[in-house]
Amino acid sequence: MTPLAFKFGRYLLAAVDDEKEAISVWPVNVLKIKNIHDLSSFLKIISGKYLLAVTGGKEIKCDEQSMRRLLTIASDTQAGIIYSDFIEQKKNNFIPHPLIDYQQGSIRDDFNFGHVLLFSMAAIKTALQKYHPLPLDENVAFYDLRLKISIDHDILHVPEFLYTVPQPKATAAKKSTDQTEGHFAYVAAENFARQKKLEKVATDYLKLTGSYLRARARKAPHASERFPVEASIVIPVLNRKKTINDALRSALAQETNFNFNIIVVDNHSADGTTQIIKKMASQNPQIAQIIPERRDLGIGGCWNEAIYSPHCGRYAVQLDSDDLYSSPATLQKTVDALRKGNYAMVVGSYTIVNEQLKQISSGLIDHREWTQANGHNNLLRVNGMGAPRAFNTAIIRKIGFPNVSYGEDYAVGLRIAREYKIGRIYESLYLCRRWQDNTDAGLSVEKQNRNDFYKDKLRTIEIRARQAMNI
Repeated sequence: MTPLAFKFGRYLLAAVDDEKEAISVWPVNVLKIKNIHDLSSFLKIISGKYLLAVTGGKEIKCDEQSMRRLLTIASDTQAGIIYSDFIEQKKNNFIPHPLIDYQQGSIRDDFNFGHVLLFSMAAIKTALQKYHPLPLDENVAFYDLRLKISIDHDILHVPEFLYTVPQPKATAAKKSTDQTEGHFAYVAAENFARQKKLEKVATDYLKLTGSYLRARARKAPHASERFPVEASIVIPVLNRKKTINDALRSALAQETNFNFNIIVVDNHSADGTTQIIKKMASQNPQIAQIIPERRDLGIGGCWNEAIYSPHCGRYAVQLDSDDLYSSPATLQKTVDALRKGNYAMVVGSYTIVNEQLKQISSGLIDHREWTQANGHNNLLRVNGMGAPRAFNTAIIRKIGFPNVSYGEDYAVGLRIAREYKIGRIYESLYLCRRWQDNTDAGLSVEKQNRNDFYKDKLRTIEIRARQAMNI
């Protein structure tokens, strides 16, 4: 008899008790498939110890021994969900694809579980009994299910390569710019409705776990200390001789009704960047060049050098060394927003451009998923806030940046949003240049894993801090 599987969203589902039943779902292309439309109703009536979920449309190869291993670990640990590393087969090459451990802060909806998940039916039944039914939307229901399971059960990563996924046949390659900007899909206008559904699921989870915070209303207190200028443009830089001149000229071109300076933290560049900055600083007294004593600083550490320096103004405003302000009015608009709202932090919007400053790919990134009512909670689900970021210096000095070169901005955004109301500007203030030397271009699986794990860790820390606030 042809084995029966059920299709919901991108997954093929099968109820199993042991490895023999589980292995019967391979190869998945010979299964008899039945579509389901209500995941909650389906899960309530099926029997079996486990629910096996396999990505549909993939020729996944998994042997009985590997499936036995997965089921044994599930039985031994009583975990709610089990997933493992896998192998990608590209022609005759077999490439390991490790995944990362799930943690409390892994609540983003794009967490990578690979292509094979094993759910405990006992954990599913508990989630369905204790919490409200799952959404009907197939793009949202599994996200809701795994968040609810995680409240009462572990989600366990098995760091072993238990199955193989052949690469699909080659298709016409997309332009590299499109590939680069895939991680901005959640801010795209066409995805707005789905994102609001995902936000609701995440917000409900935060409420269930005591991590939800009411809308923030706190404003920045009046600073008693004196500052040398009203605002400082902060530019951390390391080996950017191709772009630092453009960044500095963009900063110098700002037209304001207040005094400002430019703090360039040169992190021991060795490609001629230092000399470019030194020459421009000799011609423009607004530029303060700082070369740190320490040689172990990341981007966050360089920000600390700037904000704690005697050069720093009342407000500190971001400009990355390979980016530009979109107009001479950017700094004035940003500081006006900080003043008007008495905000601890203001975040603008930016346009993605190429090396020739032509708009590409996703275009304007304005993060309109942010709302004053819930943006500080939804930030735990998404990976960013926007740019340029600007800070009340008295407040950011109390917080400081983590000494890392990825996620440092997200860390301070989470921390400030926990306590303060954040101002937003939804017009493009900034040109974010995409080129081959970007720090997030062409990342290996291992580097992407490290980045993802770190941001999940930041979310874990933040969730626990918010839970402590609610006690």
